[in-house]
Amino acid sequence: MLLNEDMATSLGRAGLTPSRTHLLWELAAHGPMSQRDLAERLKVSARTVTGLVDGLVATGFVTREPHPSDRRAFLVTFTERGTATAEALQKGQEQFAELLFGQMDRELFDKFSAGLAEVLDRFKHGLATQTWEAP
Repeated sequence: MLLNEDMATSLGRAGLTPSRTHLLWELAAHGPMSQRDLAERLKVSARTVTGLVDGLVATGFVTREPHPSDRRAFLVTFTERGTATAEALQKGQEQFAELLFGQMDRELFDKFSAGLAEVLDRFKHGLATQTWEAP
């Protein structure tokens, strides 16, 4: 909860939401792409992506450029502001990882990683096999 609140506050100062930031991460990782491809990567509807992209266009993070091979589609592409923001987000993530783990003994870090991997595997298994009912 603490991390979510801090992230939302920091992103809000930059004019972003967690959902818009997720879209920026996908563009940073995979380059310009159509809204259809973004919807698939984000696992959301085309309508949802349209709203996210509209907001990012309005705030100057991305543009819609003509698709080179599909005249019915557009590529969502970074603006200079979007590129700078994605780079700053990456740098911030690296700095945060350094803050958390930079001074940790390697053996302790390896044990922590192994324990976390086990917890995540149990969580994934639980999601796949359990049905949860509200009381």
